[in-house]
Amino acid sequence: MLMSWIWAIISAISLCSAFLTGNGSALAGAVVQGAGAGVNLAITMAGSLCLWSGVGAVMEAAGVTDMLSRLFRPLLHRVFPSTKKDAALSRDLSGNICANFLGLGNAATPLGIRAAQRLKRGDTATDELCRLIVLNTASIQLIPANVAAVRSGLGCQSPFDILPAVWITSALSAGLGVTAAFLLGRVWKS
Repeated sequence: MLMSWIWAIISAISLCSAFLTGNGSALAGAVVQGAGAGVNLAITMAGSLCLWSGVGAVMEAAGVTDMLSRLFRPLLHRVFPSTKKDAALSRDLSGNICANFLGLGNAATPLGIRAAQRLKRGDTATDELCRLIVLNTASIQLIPANVAAVRSGLGCQSPFDILPAVWITSALSAGLGVTAAFLLGRVWKS
């Protein structure tokens, strides 16, 4: 609700400024051009999202996600101790991490929501739930499919040339975020 008000105020200020400075027609042209560019970008991204979501579905049907779940199990048990007792939670977390590895936030979201529901205890966010939110938000990406689709849609000739930067920044942000969540969880309890 607050964001709606902020958006409305910013829009009103922009409109007033444009008309007071005599740039109303330029603003109208920019709005139409921006809307068209947004539609073109959405259409360009739709193909990439369908492709990578399909790859994720094929991986799940072929048992690759189960294999990755077994591979991630030791790490998941350390970060999320509840996965030792809950196989469905382990599967959802593994799927969420795999989707984030592929840069598919849209495919990771339903799995993350299911995992979050399994981690929730009453009305209070558990330490594990906080770590999941941090890890999901700062996700480590091996293939930033959505970013590459946006770059390609905007005319970039080599949309994956950002891979080393994405690997470094996503690994650092996820690592620091989970470490901070662990530390804050311990400080909060004391």
